[in-house]
Amino acid sequence: MFDAVWFFDLEKQIRALGADSDDQSFDEIRDNLAHPRRVKPDEFAAMCAYVILAGGFSQKTAKRIHKNIMEYIYKNGADYGGLYQMFHNENKIKAICKIWENRQDLCDGFYMCDGDDKKLNYLARLPHIGKITANHLARNLGVDTVKYDVWIRRLGALYGGIQGTDELTPDIKRACDDMFAHLVRDTKLPRGYIDVVLWKSCQIGLIKF
Repeated sequence: MFDAVWFFDLEKQIRALGADSDDQSFDEIRDNLAHPRRVKPDEFAAMCAYVILAGGFSQKTAKRIHKNIMEYIYKNGADYGGLYQMFHNENKIKAICKIWENRQDLCDGFYMCDGDDKKLNYLARLPHIGKITANHLARNLGVDTVKYDVWIRRLGALYGGIQGTDELTPDIKRACDDMFAHLVRDTKLPRGYIDVVLWKSCQIGLIKF
């Protein structure tokens, strides 16, 4: 485990299963990390909406809900009542509406941030985003970062020989960062791309704990 041969075999298996996507395809994620582009405010808000909706749902369900919600917004605007009828989560719908209504300023604010750390901190303060989800959103926006979710924490713990917790302790985070640094050296790929391949491998059971 934890070398280029292992990683590329996981990637190959995922692609063979047709599971090579998050809200973007693996190729889109990889290209966007290698050549980040500036998104427009509508796309920025749509990306925010996806990560807000994705928590607690399978990717397939999140994509379906996101598609329906964004189609409604593009047609009717961020109408809270109509959106709530589609998806009965008050906090998430309020957050999506607030971001959509302020999408120009919020998008501009993101691109005014100097450096990845400031961008992550900025995204973490958006409605219903937070520190962990900010990494997911930032990666989709071209920032080479990782989402330290439970799968990645478990992999980091395994890499570091740490037992007894799924929490993102300083030791677990250090182990995760060491794991990614090792795989970046071995594969020559962005760690944000390595993150999504490892996450998907865990999610679909190619990696078992």
